[in-house]
Amino acid sequence: MKFPGKLVFGLDIGTRSIVGTVGYRVGEKFHVVTQSIREHGTRAMLDGQIHDIYKVGSTIGEVKAELEHRIGRPLKDVCIAAAGRVLRTVTVRVDAELDSDKEITGEDIYALDSMGVEKAYGEFLDGNDSDVKFYCVGYSVVRYYMNGYSMGNLEGHKARSIGADIIATFLPEDVVDGLYKAVDIAGLEVVNLTLEPIAAIQVAIPEMYRMLNIALVDVGAGTSDISITKDGSIVAYGMIPVAGDSLTEVIAKHCLVDFATAEQIKRDTGVREQIEYKDIMGLSQTISEKEIEEVTAGTIADMTQRVSDKIKELNGGKSVSAVFVVGGGGRLPGYTEALAEKLGIQKERVAVRGEEVMQSIEFQEADARKDSLMVTPIGICLSFYEQSNNFIFVYFNDQRIKIYDNNKVAVVDAAMQAEFANDGLFPKRGRELNYTVNGKARITRGALGESAVITVNGNEADIHTPIHANDQIRVIESTAGEAAQLDINQLPEFGAVMRVEVNDTSIDLPKFASVNGALQSGYYSIQENDSIEILNYYTVRQVAEFMDVIINREMNIYVNNKLADMDSKVYENFSVIWTMEELQLSDRDKYENEQPESFAELPEDDGTYQKDDAYTGWEDGRPDFEEEAEADSTGEDREDEAGEDAEVRCSENQDEDNSEGTEDVGLSLYVIVNGEQIHLTGKPSYVFVDVFEHIDFDLSKPQGSGIVTKLNGRDAQYMEEIHSGDMIEIYWK
Repeated sequence: MKFPGKLVFGLDIGTRSIVGTVGYRVGEKFHVVTQSIREHGTRAMLDGQIHDIYKVGSTIGEVKAELEHRIGRPLKDVCIAAAGRVLRTVTVRVDAELDSDKEITGEDIYALDSMGVEKAYGEFLDGNDSDVKFYCVGYSVVRYYMNGYSMGNLEGHKARSIGADIIATFLPEDVVDGLYKAVDIAGLEVVNLTLEPIAAIQVAIPEMYRMLNIALVDVGAGTSDISITKDGSIVAYGMIPVAGDSLTEVIAKHCLVDFATAEQIKRDTGVREQIEYKDIMGLSQTISEKEIEEVTAGTIADMTQRVSDKIKELNGGKSVSAVFVVGGGGRLPGYTEALAEKLGIQKERVAVRGEEVMQSIEFQEADARKDSLMVTPIGICLSFYEQSNNFIFVYFNDQRIKIYDNNKVAVVDAAMQAEFANDGLFPKRGRELNYTVNGKARITRGALGESAVITVNGNEADIHTPIHANDQIRVIESTAGEAAQLDINQLPEFGAVMRVEVNDTSIDLPKFASVNGALQSGYYSIQENDSIEILNYYTVRQVAEFMDVIINREMNIYVNNKLADMDSKVYENFSVIWTMEELQLSDRDKYENEQPESFAELPEDDGTYQKDDAYTGWEDGRPDFEEEAEADSTGEDREDEAGEDAEVRCSENQDEDNSEGTEDVGLSLYVIVNGEQIHLTGKPSYVFVDVFEHIDFDLSKPQGSGIVTKLNGRDAQYMEEIHSGDMIEIYWK
């Protein structure tokens, strides 16, 4: 027998019966070729969960055999739906950044959906405080987003970013395992697993109605499955473990009959006014439809109250506009009326739906059932076209595990499912090193170790290698690298040497650092929690010791042409002179060294010396030598000395210019830029940005996120005025 489309086999494995449906889709129409219904001989299922796997598997085999006989071909693949007493749902928002104005493809949408399912699973695991393992059994997209705006269909649009609100549903492992085992006993392989309310809504609420706030209630035998639509999407799922079997049990107790007889009485209610049956004593009895309604009224009230509460909970605390009821359990007289009353809506807006919602379904058998009992079985077949997914079994380090298959399962997914440590897949870093440099915390990370060794079926693989059913995966855990090691000379602040001029000869002095208060060379290996201070100066005594020179007490010591002593600090590019002679000093040098009592003792200002407003070494009309002497290794005293020295040089330079009798060529001054002395000449005044003309700093090739500019230790403005002796720092952030 030939069919114009691929045949899809769907099984609704219910608490009371198993319904098999075979059909195919052409265009917008789904054609039902044939159906088969078998009731369980015993109560092999309760509340949507299989209790006797082999009996359920045997009944599935009977349904399969009958369908195969009718269509004239074997059936191997099957679509199923799950229900259960412990349904959990998680709603997540996921976003993905794309290349600028990239056209969205079906692959992009699929990847977004998969990312949402994975995120939902992660959030579910974080909140699952029980020892029970859960599986994702279905999901639906509430809405898509394009560049932050809601969008019905993303495919074909150009966007910079896409997103989605996704609802994922989870059931316990034993529920899913029972379904798979029963199907396997019947010689079938699951190609798609969905949730019963997801399946039912495919048929019961077409997309044209999903703009409305509607609830679908699938009243089966063991569970009442609920889904909510609003604004064009399915926005929530839920379930309560009370349904048609509760009504059957009440009838069985009242009529004193077995469960099967009570089930038949329930089905006849609403069809016959008087129902005849035999009780367990073998006596013939008759019960009216009205009496059945009275007997079941309390149970229906309790059931509809729980359904109503769940609907309101899923709908944000309020009622819905209408309710569609499907499944066999909702057909008992009084159910829809009671539910409407509990929800506070008109009774006409709660109705059992069957053939009315099957306008896009074609039945090829003349006597095919088209009532509410058939909605979910047909929806299971339709779910195959909407989302094809499955569970597969693989072996991870000899452990057999089950994975939700989205057709893109990789080694990393198996590792997560097997609860393999995530850091066991990726190279581990060695122990990090924590320390401080000039008071600021610093971390040096350890070296990376070796990656995990992964094989799939004996072949070399990595975490992204695709896997398939029954694959053998082996992972040897990654290793940790060496602990972090760092010598002081590897610190960027340390540098190689410090150059100074001693008696007109350039000397390179190795830099040192203070570690926890002790002097250390650049070869010192930094230890955990070390406190490091980079020393950017030598004392005159240390310079002499390095040069292996003995300075007599009778010698005069000069630092930057100023009288000094053995403890005076010497910074980068400073000059040091020790001599038996007395240097000829400028008026400025004489003034500073002789320490006059007041400004009155200074030589008369002849215009060659200008007091620098930025200079901070003056206090109460005289140099603040005590403050200078007490300055620590932060370099404040270096700023004062360098500034004063630069002013002296400026004064000398101006003396030379004036002595030549030439026209005024502008101000001449010295500043210290990144530790180097810069001479600025030719302008009547200078602002910060003028410095860039005299240093090697390429603004056209950024080497960081921005430029840091400092003037005397504070943030500088490009157009603020600078003065002799100013300390300037310019570097990339």
